[in-house]
Amino acid sequence: MAGRAQIPTNNSSLIAMIADEDTVTGFLLAGVGNVDLRRKTNYLIVDSKTTVKAIEDAFKEFTAKEDIAIILISQYVANMIRFLVDSYNKPVPAILEIPSKDHPYDPSHDSVLSRVKYLFSAESVASERR
Repeated sequence: MAGRAQIPTNNSSLIAMIADEDTVTGFLLAGVGNVDLRRKTNYLIVDSKTTVKAIEDAFKEFTAKEDIAIILISQYVANMIRFLVDSYNKPVPAILEIPSKDHPYDPSHDSVLSRVKYLFSAESVASERR
């Protein structure tokens, strides 16, 4: 398909996590965790002592790494750095907001769903003009 941007792929891509301890632990037990040679992990456990700056730094680090394909972030954590999540527009890594045990999921705050709604509303307006 001409004109489409190529998404770089390699044989092993990781899933990064920014979430509360229970959520991260569940995914680590499922085999998502990774520690590289510099002892850097692919997850950040967010608790009451975690600063917004630490969350921002982890988000920026994970989005800059080429070996991460998906970033799972708890929605309540994403709300703390909503300006970063909403301004991120690259296809890889994909940012997926997930619910946590203590904070219910709110679809009205999900950046992916809001982009889909925008695309479908723009598409319907364009089709009405034809």
